[in-house]
Amino acid sequence: MVGYAFMGEAHSQAWRTVNRVYDLPVHARMSLVAGRDKANVAAAADCLGWEAHTTDWRELVTREDIDLVDICTPGDSHAEIALAALAAGKHVLCEKPLANTVEEARAMTAAADAARAHGVRAMCGFTYRRVPAVTFMRRLIADGRLGELRHVRAVYLQDWITDPEFPLVWRLQKDKAGSGALGDIGAHIIDMTQFVTGQKITGVSGLTETFVSERPLPSGDGALGAATSSSVDKGPVTVDDAALFVARLSGGAVATFEATRMATGRKNGLRIEINGSKGSLAFDLERLNELEFYDATLPGTELGFRRILVTEPEHPYLSAWWPTGHLIGYEHSFTHQARDLLEAIGEGTDPLPSFADALGVQLVLDAVEQSSASAAWVPVEQP
Repeated sequence: MVGYAFMGEAHSQAWRTVNRVYDLPVHARMSLVAGRDKANVAAAADCLGWEAHTTDWRELVTREDIDLVDICTPGDSHAEIALAALAAGKHVLCEKPLANTVEEARAMTAAADAARAHGVRAMCGFTYRRVPAVTFMRRLIADGRLGELRHVRAVYLQDWITDPEFPLVWRLQKDKAGSGALGDIGAHIIDMTQFVTGQKITGVSGLTETFVSERPLPSGDGALGAATSSSVDKGPVTVDDAALFVARLSGGAVATFEATRMATGRKNGLRIEINGSKGSLAFDLERLNELEFYDATLPGTELGFRRILVTEPEHPYLSAWWPTGHLIGYEHSFTHQARDLLEAIGEGTDPLPSFADALGVQLVLDAVEQSSASAAWVPVEQP
């Protein structure tokens, strides 16, 4: 694994757990973790359960006993690491968004396609697909329970940078992060929408806004790339604080999206609602074991949204966990992601979302940025 902060911790939890929960054709051995700071990566290896550590990620690519490289770094290094790993015949799991630019994402997708011919697998980490309620939502829509899809309403609201004195961490710098709220959390609701509806976003009209243009220079790192800073020196914020756009989907539905890290009081507020001709479904990440379902085919005397508690063993992923009604949490989705990838590697199948799927999200992000710059409707190129 390359990187050991917030996502590295979550991925490590999954690798420690997955073979203890699921019966899989291959076993994950946590061999080596890479990070830039020698003392910090050594401490991370000891804490997170890795056998060894290094300050040079290239060691992961050259070691013959390593089969899979898990990339949990900022976006500016995704392409270089993934391309090297795939060329060396390593399977790759890469965090989202896939890259910082469409060009990098295209190169990574081409490399993954070429590696597939040699049995090498690549997957992008859109982890919210692995929340059982989200996967079950997709199943209900695919089964026609909502009829013709008409509306999608998706938001992802956070507030961790509302303080203008919050420091200029890497997530606020375009050269490292690619974009701000748009790519960091907007990518999630873009992928989730396309995943649950089975439709592609074909065109967008959007705007982005940066509310705080300068911030104090940072003095340290934290779980979200956060830091404390006593510096009087400031630097420019080069990414968006918020992004909003409307979209059309390939099956005829229309959609609205909002991603912001400036929604005061909202900590991790991801919500998606789908309205169709026969009903509606809604998912809220802060109630991740539930769905809201409105079945418009019922008699008028029985209409109303009802709660589906997604904890049955027949629900996606849950047969290996706890008895009915016992809830799971955020970290379980990473274990489900590891399960799906190991199963695909062991069975010689292609895991999803593929790099091509992630390129599709990158093309939507790019179209939103183009639309914001030009104040025009922008068609979304398909991968």
